[in-house]
Amino acid sequence: MKQFDIPDRYKSGLISKIKQLRKLDDPRKKDYSPTIVELGPVTFLIARHFGFCYGVENAIEIAYKTIEENPDKNIFLLSEMIHNPGVNDDLLQHGVKFLMDTSGNELVDFDTITSDDIVIIPAFGTTTDIEKKLKQKGINPYKYNTTCPFVEKVWNRADNLGKQNYTIIIHGKYNHEETRATFSHSKSSAPTMIIRDLKEADFLSKAILGNILPQEFYKYFDGKLSQNFNLENDLQRIGVVNQTTMLASETQEIAEFLKSTMTIKYGAGNIRDHFADTRDTLCYATNDNQNATLGLKQEKADLAIVVGGYNSSNTSHLVELLENDFSTYFIYSDKNIISANEIMHFDFHKKTEIITNNYLPNKDNIRIAITSGASCPDSVVDKIIEKLISFFPNSTPIDKAIIL
Repeated sequence: MKQFDIPDRYKSGLISKIKQLRKLDDPRKKDYSPTIVELGPVTFLIARHFGFCYGVENAIEIAYKTIEENPDKNIFLLSEMIHNPGVNDDLLQHGVKFLMDTSGNELVDFDTITSDDIVIIPAFGTTTDIEKKLKQKGINPYKYNTTCPFVEKVWNRADNLGKQNYTIIIHGKYNHEETRATFSHSKSSAPTMIIRDLKEADFLSKAILGNILPQEFYKYFDGKLSQNFNLENDLQRIGVVNQTTMLASETQEIAEFLKSTMTIKYGAGNIRDHFADTRDTLCYATNDNQNATLGLKQEKADLAIVVGGYNSSNTSHLVELLENDFSTYFIYSDKNIISANEIMHFDFHKKTEIITNNYLPNKDNIRIAITSGASCPDSVVDKIIEKLISFFPNSTPIDKAIIL
């Protein structure tokens, strides 16, 4: 796999060493058990896969190279490069300005942008409307395009399905940048709709089987349907693609559920004419990180820490996978660890930060499971480990860690 040139401040001594050892021991990624790192009274269970993925490293390399090569130009990012506050703050400090927030609201008036300015497309991609707007400004939206290749793979698959007269069902969060971009590209080729979860898939299933009135369907999916979507005509042939940061297992569950619905309506012998197999669109990095998190669940730990941006979809899903098995703390940096007694973490159900006391158990040997989202630098995980072991006077220095 390609090696990217990313700033040294995002790299890590311990984590880089662990990842290299795992790559040598398990090149085919068959073993999802965590790496055990012993540091005296504290043992860390570090997920097999976590942190920067291919698409994120690609985006970061392009962004910093663009900054370096254009010192005298105005450089804009359409919105956050990735969902990590540290990386986005660093880009701002390098003079980059954000044109929009994550919801698509303008932060800079597009009318003030000129053809001499540079606009970087973030890893999530963007909509066809924004691409058109940039072209009208004389700006090539593809010159500094950091759209993740796996997101583009979803777009290409949706386009091919559209050409075969399939309707596209997107499993995603309708207000997420990636889903907005995918919806925009897909609806240019085919009737398209967005569903959030299995509950919405169940409502869609009832509509397909004729158990929901059309007006109920259109009201339920208001804002999530392409223009002129027709319940009667557009749900005879369907294919499911996803926002790449969603739970892969949930996407597969939704796809299988809708496949069974189409089988009920059209018969098993005709299913290939009515349901497209789209398993090949699942992002390998998201899948690996989620499987590695499931590997953590097989271990005994006193607590789990998940590191990443609070608005990071893929990171929140890692929390979701762990929270029923461990006391799980969703944090974005070592600054969240206030002391040995207090930790400030994000409750993604309530969408707010809270402080928990006595998060570290009072015992001689502590086991901490740790993983991070695809947009989290390894250096951040390093600092968190260093902060935690600083509370234990007899801990082993990181450079002398026993790695098993």
